Amino acid sequence: MTLTAPAIVAAPAVNRLTADDDLFLKLHNLYGNALVNQLAWRFDESLDPEVLVRLHAQLAQGFLARRVQPTRVPFARPYWLPATESLPLEWHSRPVADDEILDWYFAQSRADFDPETGQVWRLSAAPTAAGGTLVSLVTSHVASDGGAVLFAVGDALARLDESPDIATGSGLLVGTHPRNPSVANIIDAGRQLRAVAKGIRAALATRGVTEPDRNPRPVDPELAFVAQWSPADLVVQLDLAEWNTAAARHSGTTNGLLIAVGAGLLGRSGRVGDTADIRVDIPHSMRTADDPRANATTGLPISVTYRTGERVDLAAIRSAVKRAATAYRDPATTPALQHLQPLQMILPRFVLRHFARTAKAPECLCTNLGETASGVADFGGHRASAVLMRPVVCANDTTMFRRVEVGVNLSFSTDGHTVTLAVTGADPDRFPTRTELRELLSAEFESWGLTPSFW
Repeated sequence: MTLTAPAIVAAPAVNRLTADDDLFLKLHNLYGNALVNQLAWRFDESLDPEVLVRLHAQLAQGFLARRVQPTRVPFARPYWLPATESLPLEWHSRPVADDEILDWYFAQSRADFDPETGQVWRLSAAPTAAGGTLVSLVTSHVASDGGAVLFAVGDALARLDESPDIATGSGLLVGTHPRNPSVANIIDAGRQLRAVAKGIRAALATRGVTEPDRNPRPVDPELAFVAQWSPADLVVQLDLAEWNTAAARHSGTTNGLLIAVGAGLLGRSGRVGDTADIRVDIPHSMRTADDPRANATTGLPISVTYRTGERVDLAAIRSAVKRAATAYRDPATTPALQHLQPLQMILPRFVLRHFARTAKAPECLCTNLGETASGVADFGGHRASAVLMRPVVCANDTTMFRRVEVGVNLSFSTDGHTVTLAVTGADPDRFPTRTELRELLSAEFESWGLTPSFW
C-alpha cells in the first residue's frame, strides 16, 4: 500500500456507503464498539503537546472526519458527509510505567463513537515514566479500515505546519450532498435493486464455489470467568532480517511466516487438533489513489494444515495464497455470499440481527500492513521508535466470545528494520491471560528460530 498526498482536482462527489460500511454500521448499532482499529506510536522522547494539538486539528478536517447521512427513500444507500463533531484530544498527565503500556493502549479502545455525528475517532497521549510519549488513535470500523486510517494520518502529518482546510486536504474526498437529494436517492434506489437482482443471479451461478471451512470451537474446557472478559493481547518486536531469513529457510515469504505463526499459535492452544485444516482470513486492500471509500478491503480465506509438534508448511501457504488471490479476481470463482452484498444492504434490520447473532468470527485473522507504518512515524521531526496498528477486540461478555467462536488475531507492520507484531487471543478458554498467550507465542517463535522482544 502506497501512501501519497491526495491529488484532488475536482469538487467532491456523493460518496455512498459500501456494503462493508453498511455491515459495520449495522453491527455498531447492534453491539456498539465491540471492534475498533488502533494506530499507536511509542516515542522514546517527550513530545510537545502542541504537535498533537495540530495533528488533531488536521484530522478533524481530514479523511476520517466523516458522518453517515441517512436517506428516507427505501433502498437508497446512505452517504458520507464531512463530520460536524469530533472527540477532543485527550492528554493524560500521569506517566505510564513500562509494565502498564499495553494496558494503557487497551484502555484507549473504550471510546463512545457516533457515526451519525462523525465522532468516529479519538486521539490520546500520555508521557511514560522513562521520559517518552505514548500516542493512540482509535477509529471506528464503520468509518475507516486500516488503509483509510494510514492515508488520513499520512496526509495530516504532511500538513502539520499548514492551517487545517478541508478544501485542500484529504477531507475533500469524504463527499457532499447530491444536488437534488430526492431525485438522486430515487435513482440510487433503482440502481441498488438492479444490483440485488444481478447479485442473486451471480450467486446462483457460483453456488458450487466453496470457501475453506472453519473449525467448530470445542466446548471443553470451560474456565470460570467473571461476566466481562478482556482478550489477552501482546505486542512483540522482532528483527526483520531474522524474520525474512527464517521464512526463506523454509521456502516461504514474509507474509507466509505471519500466517504460519498464527496457525501454529492456534494449534498450540488446543483450539484445534492434530492435522486440522485451519481457516485463515487475510485482509487484502483494494484501495486506489484518491479512493473515497471508508472501507476498501476484501478478505482472502485459505486453509492451513496444523500438525502437532511440526512447523506449518510455508510452501503450502504460498500456493494457497496465490490460488485464493486468483479466485477472488474472477467473479465466476468468487463465493456466492460475496455476490449477495447488495441484498445484505436492503434486508430488514430484524433479519440482519438474526444473522449477526448466529455469525462466527474468524478463527485466525492475519493482517500484513507491510512497511506502511514508516510513512506515519514522523511527527514534525520526532521519529517514533515503534508504530503499531491492530484491531482491538474490546472487553465484553465472556459468553459472547464463546458464542462467536473468535480465535486469534495477528497484525504485522515494519519500518524496514524491525517487525512490530500485535497478537490477540480472544478465546477465553485457550488464552485466559496475557501470560498464557505469551508462553504459547514464545514456543512458536522458538520453533522458527526467532528472538522476540515483548513490550
